[in-house]
Amino acid sequence: MAICAAFAEAGAKLAIHYNKSGEEAAKLLKELGGEKSGHKTVQCELSDLDAVENLIPSLGKIDILINNASIYFPCPLAKENIAGAKRQLDINFRAPLILMKKFHGQKITEGCIINLLDRRIAKSFPDDGSYALSKKALAEATLTAALEWAPRIRVNGVAPGAVLPPSFMKDSKMKKQIAMTPMKKAPTPGDVAKACIFLVGTDSITGQVIFVDGGQHL
Repeated sequence: MAICAAFAEAGAKLAIHYNKSGEEAAKLLKELGGEKSGHKTVQCELSDLDAVENLIPSLGKIDILINNASIYFPCPLAKENIAGAKRQLDINFRAPLILMKKFHGQKITEGCIINLLDRRIAKSFPDDGSYALSKKALAEATLTAALEWAPRIRVNGVAPGAVLPPSFMKDSKMKKQIAMTPMKKAPTPGDVAKACIFLVGTDSITGQVIFVDGGQHL
């Protein structure tokens, strides 16, 4: 929501993606001025890779792509089942990669892609399983695409730390993690949005990953 609000305020016309949160997406659309402001919502199940293939063509030409959607189910590799691993890899890596390639295939003179990563790309953790692998793969795809597609398409990443606790995590656990970071405070959704705005607005930057995590990756 914060990213959408920041880009709407900056003058962008948004296609707000959702899967099952149709009511929330409609509410956000209304808050941002509705369709009369040039915004719209679009539904897609990102684990359905055939549907993902058709998502960008259905929108018409776009010049900014932000891959923000992901799922997080931590589990050690040895205990993770194939179905769970495949779902995380499909939604967190394969779907964004397809969207990146479809974006690149448009006949546009310049464009910008931002992939939302995770501070875990800087370090391995024993319980993150395929989630960490999916984000590390997306980070590598970010750098590879930045090199391949320049100067027409810029590709960058934003790697947040502990912004909001997952539904299954107690807020107290997140507070303990934040207390051990160099800055000792959690980044806000607004901080992540500002990083995205900065990357889109600075046309000399590509292949960069900004950690918005209070130094947690260190």
